[in-house]
Amino acid sequence: MSVLTVPRLLQESSREYVYRFLKINIMNFSFPPGSALSEKDIAAMLDVSRTPVREAFIQLSQEDLLEIVPQKGTYVSHIDLEGVEESKFLREKLEVAIVELACKEFPGDKLFELQSYIALQELCLDEKNYAKFYSLDDDIHRTIFEGCKKARIWAMMQQLHAHYNRVRLLNIASGHDIAIVLEQHKNLVKAIREQDVELGRKTIQLHLNKVRLDIKDLIHDYGDYFRQSGDVLTKWTF
Repeated sequence: MSVLTVPRLLQESSREYVYRFLKINIMNFSFPPGSALSEKDIAAMLDVSRTPVREAFIQLSQEDLLEIVPQKGTYVSHIDLEGVEESKFLREKLEVAIVELACKEFPGDKLFELQSYIALQELCLDEKNYAKFYSLDDDIHRTIFEGCKKARIWAMMQQLHAHYNRVRLLNIASGHDIAIVLEQHKNLVKAIREQDVELGRKTIQLHLNKVRLDIKDLIHDYGDYFRQSGDVLTKWTF
């Protein structure tokens, strides 16, 4: 994949810009797992000094998206299936509870936002714009948390979901059952609109479990992207 162009925002510091550029390209697999990144090359590419690049490398290594190997170099981390499993566990515990809350009481303006995102996802599906579809997927889940006044919990979760989100994006970019994802989102919004707690609970459980159903195909198609650990791979693929 070619490197994605990321325009610099007004008043964005060099470190913030480099961090955002790198994270977008790592998450979108423009810098695939295992690839080497050079401070010198990134600095030249973005017309910045090497200091903000080094700082961004450190921040991304703390998020487990980069691996800094002393005396060797910096590499994009492989997807860690144990990290995916931990994120899935956390989301199942928190997000089911959030959806149950949303089905009992949810503000009208946030419901309108959800319905708007669904309409945009339908358009993305028709146009095969999978990157935007993924972005809207996040918008839908974030808005449900916001509607339940739990936005800070959502923000906290995002700091822990690097590997899980890479699997989600890889799955969407591969076009795996995207229509099913959209249908599940529609059912979530229907459950919230009609205050159907049981439908909401069943739908979010199916939705979150989809990563386990898809990951076998992803490992088959993109085996080099995953951290190789026999026990963990066996757990997910059999």
